[in-house]
Amino acid sequence: MHPAYSVIIFTTASGAGYGLMFWLGLLGATGYLPVERWFGATSFGLAFVLVTAGLLSSTFHLGHPERAWRAFSQWRSSWLSREAVAAFIAYIPAGLAAVGWVFFEDLSGFWGIMAVAGALMAVITIACTAMIYASLATIRQWHNPLVVPVYVSLGLATGVLVLTMVVSIFSYNARHPEILTMALLVVALILKLAYWNKIEKQEKTWTIEQATGLTASTRVSQLEAPHTQANYVQREMGYKIARKHGAKLKTYAIWLAFLAPILLLGLDIASGNQYSVILTVLSVLSATIGVVIERWLFFAQAQHVVTLFYGTERA
Repeated sequence: MHPAYSVIIFTTASGAGYGLMFWLGLLGATGYLPVERWFGATSFGLAFVLVTAGLLSSTFHLGHPERAWRAFSQWRSSWLSREAVAAFIAYIPAGLAAVGWVFFEDLSGFWGIMAVAGALMAVITIACTAMIYASLATIRQWHNPLVVPVYVSLGLATGVLVLTMVVSIFSYNARHPEILTMALLVVALILKLAYWNKIEKQEKTWTIEQATGLTASTRVSQLEAPHTQANYVQREMGYKIARKHGAKLKTYAIWLAFLAPILLLGLDIASGNQYSVILTVLSVLSATIGVVIERWLFFAQAQHVVTLFYGTERA
C-alpha cells in the first residue's frame, strides 16, 4: 500500500495520545501520580492535543473530508466507524476526569470512575484503529493476529514515555515510571519483531486463479496489461519497496523507536534523575521518529490482492 503521510501522522499521534490518556486515567485514579492542577492540565492537554491532531490528520486522506461525519453511521459493520464512535466517547470520561484533576485536584469517587472509564475507552479506540487494518482479508500483511497487539502495545509504550517526560519536567520526587516505560518498550519490540518475522515467512497463498474464481488446476496467464500506464489502483495498492531498503528501515525503527529510548531511560535511572528532562525529551523525540518509520513500513510492506490483476503471480 502507498504510505499516506496523513494516516502515518494519525496513527503515531493518536496512538501516543490515547496511550497517555490511558496511563493518566489508570495511574491517577490509583494514586500513583500526584493529582496536582498544573501537572494534570499539562498532561491531559498534551493527550488531547495529540489525539485531536491525529484524528484531524486522518480526514485529509479522505476524498471528501467534509463528509467525515458520516463515518459515525456505519458502526454496525465498519471498524472505521467504530473507531470514530469510540474516539468521540473517549473524550467524555477523559474530559470529566481532567475537570476533576485540574479544577478540584481530586480523582476520588466520581472523578476516579471517569478516569478509569477514559482509560478503558482509550485502549478500545486504539484497538478499533488496529482492527481497521487487521479486518482486511485482502491484505495478507494486515490480516494478522499480531496487528492489534502491536498497535495497542506501541500506543501504551509511547503514551507512558510521554508521561515520563512530563513527570521529569515537573521534577516530581515521586516514583518515576521509567521502569514501566522500559518494560512496555521491550514488550512492544518483541511483538513487532514477531510480526515482521511472521509476514516475511508467511506463504503467499493468493493466486490469480483464486482471484478469478477458477480452480487451482487451471493455469491463468495475463494476455496483456489492463492499462497502458500506471493508475490509481497500482499507485495505492501495489506500492513496492526494495528488500534492502526495508531491512535498513527496520533497523532504524528498532533503534530509534525501542532501543535508544530504553538506553536513554536506563541512563536516566543510573544518573539518579539528574539529567532526567534532557534524557526523557530525547527519548520521546527518538521514539517519535522511530514509530513514524515503523508506521511507514507497515503501509509500504502491505500488498493488496488486486495486484494479481496487474501481473503479480502471488500475494
